Amino acid sequence: MKKKKISKNWLNKHKKDSFFKKSKIEGLRSRSAYKLIEMNKKFNFLKKNLSVLDLGSYPGGWSQIINKEIKIGKILSIDTKPMQKINNVDFIKGDFSANEVTDKIIAYFKGNADVVVSDIAVNTTGNKSLDSFRTGELCINAMDLAIKILSSNGVFLSKLFMGSIFDEINKKAKKNFKKVVVYKPLSSKQKSKEIYIFCKGILKI
Repeated sequence: MKKKKISKNWLNKHKKDSFFKKSKIEGLRSRSAYKLIEMNKKFNFLKKNLSVLDLGSYPGGWSQIINKEIKIGKILSIDTKPMQKINNVDFIKGDFSANEVTDKIIAYFKGNADVVVSDIAVNTTGNKSLDSFRTGELCINAMDLAIKILSSNGVFLSKLFMGSIFDEINKKAKKNFKKVVVYKPLSSKQKSKEIYIFCKGILKI
């Protein structure tokens, strides 16, 4: 009974959210699409002829925005959940860190992607510290993949939550990228510890 009440309260708050309402009106699959729109306006990293990897793409909000910006490039979306088809977007169902999926990603981009974005977060457990740490681990795994496949001036953008693992992520980013910026979009809920890390330009180590 308590669980149903919490779910109902969450749904009611979600429905009142202006970005949620706007996403439904504009035909976007998620409110998080506005985070990507805002960050692209700030960092200007989505160009019409780039190759882009979208990690944790379900339900497809970020892929929709990327598809609007990329006209003659390549877009590959990855998620463990099946994602409804988006024109000009290729999709692989699977865990990006699994060897067979990683191999498919490398083969798709021929080891030379321009942008890797990740909006992945773990399913919440109620333990904010644990959720933050596990989402941070996903960010590190995504960064490892990005370092492996990005072109020399490539971009990596990933979600994470402020917590104990942040310093490790920030240190790793600064070790491997020329430019590192931590940013919280206006469309991200104020009470949330959610932030994004924007990295550009691979450092040769």
